Amino acid sequence: MITSGGMGKAEKGLSHKLIRTYLSLLNDNEVLPGARCFYTEGVKLVTDGAPVLDILASMKEKGVDLVVCKTCLEYYDLSSQVQVGIVGGMPVIITAQWKAEKVITL
Repeated sequence: MITSGGMGKAEKGLSHKLIRTYLSLLNDNEVLPGARCFYTEGVKLVTDGAPVLDILASMKEKGVDLVVCKTCLEYYDLSSQVQVGIVGGMPVIITAQWKAEKVITL
């Protein structure tokens, strides 16, 4: 679960650097998560200009489901800017959680 536009509560540049490093290391691993869900400000990471689009696209190509909250996109007026992932509602996010052995929230 990714709930912010970066990682941690830090200045934008640092939080972007941290999430990029985290996702890069995860993407380079042989064991990938089944899904990544993006909600609240986390949806900003799948839209135009996000600092991790290339990594997320690579994860998607490797079979990781990227689920993006439709309500959050609409709230931030970002629906037309989605570059990667499946736009869905809370039921899709809940299903991804049910399928997971473990849920980690960033």
